[in-house]
Amino acid sequence: MNIAIYPGSFDPITLGHLNIIRRASRIFDRVIVCVMNNSGKNCLFTPQERKDMVVKVTARFSNVEADLSNELLAEYAKRRGACTLVKGLRAASDFEKEFQMALINRRLNPNLETLFLPASEKYTYLSSSAVRELGRYGVDLSDWVPREIIEDVKMKWEAGGR
Repeated sequence: MNIAIYPGSFDPITLGHLNIIRRASRIFDRVIVCVMNNSGKNCLFTPQERKDMVVKVTARFSNVEADLSNELLAEYAKRRGACTLVKGLRAASDFEKEFQMALINRRLNPNLETLFLPASEKYTYLSSSAVRELGRYGVDLSDWVPREIIEDVKMKWEAGGR
């Protein structure tokens, strides 16, 4: 069985993320969307809230599951029996960082490959950071996040999110 991991902070998960998940689910037998902690980011949602949102928006895919981890990604992949990491790329600037991480992950886990999927054109500008900023101002998020979590994002801001 070919198992792939799509790691990210997903704070919150966007339509761009969902597009990558949909495409990866057609390539692999199983896709694990893993909510990871990124020490360089100050997240709006807790890890469990982010995982719960991923569960909501991926329920339509029979071969996709959500998880969360604080482990080193290469070790997590080894433990889960994954052969591939899936990374979405929006622009050339994403490639440089992701390429470096792919080499590091393969060094730590020689059986682990990284598959880069270019973002669909309509999502190249989209990021969780932009969604958080738009949400802060009460903008309609239906063009940016899956409908299943729009209320979650709104309620977070109404409850006094950053």
